[in-house]
Amino acid sequence: MTHWSDAARAERDSARPGDVWLVGAGPGDPELLTLKAARLIGEADIVFHDALVGRGVLALIRPGALTIAVGKRSGRHSKDQHSINDLLIEAAREGARVVRLKGGDPSIFGRSGEEIAALASAGITVRICPGITTACAAAAGAVSSLTLRGLSRQLIFVTAHARAGEALDLDWAALAAEQSSLAIYMGRAAAPEVARKLIGAGRAGTTPAVVAVNVSLPDERLIHTRLDALAFAVATISGDAPTMLLVGEAFADRGRVAAPVRIAIKA
Repeated sequence: MTHWSDAARAERDSARPGDVWLVGAGPGDPELLTLKAARLIGEADIVFHDALVGRGVLALIRPGALTIAVGKRSGRHSKDQHSINDLLIEAAREGARVVRLKGGDPSIFGRSGEEIAALASAGITVRICPGITTACAAAAGAVSSLTLRGLSRQLIFVTAHARAGEALDLDWAALAAEQSSLAIYMGRAAAPEVARKLIGAGRAGTTPAVVAVNVSLPDERLIHTRLDALAFAVATISGDAPTMLLVGEAFADRGRVAAPVRIAIKA
């Protein structure tokens, strides 16, 4: 077992020249950052950030630090993954203190594995600062638990994003299992197919669902509906705001009074 002194731990957990930190930026609200994430952002010489990182989070970058957007949204890529890897390696080799800001948690659908592998192969030290993933913030906004004793015994994180021209290849039977909560990332465009396939695999159309838009931000919207009305609920959203889908008995609207905007949609 390794025992760290306070000084050694502080050194290990700081942004050091030539290192790269993958930092979870959370769902957007800067108050949902960890203290470590806020500190690392403030220590960085260069910050590479995703498109969905909140402006309040980016405001924590210190004056004089270089800020580079490398995000991807709805098929619009400012940089491909290989180019992002090269930028991180180049910055680290120049001796910069590098932070790679990723929305939510870096390890949940953040393609961290690819960046870790590229940096490690280049001999660069890479570390991870976890963040609050959007599913947790969406459930919090809806004043719901992601699990519910007796009704929801497992929580499944899944992405509904597929490459252009490719089918959404998911294990629908497993996802349709009773007593499970589904947190579906990047599910807006695929919502009609998700609902259709889940119902076809045996999930009840009356299963509660939440469409969570702009999670944790001032204009957050939480649309309470059910699985067989999911496509209609998603169709009410204008623009291209980031959207998460929550499906399961844990998300039944039980008259909670907390969501900034609650829109109940029933079939």
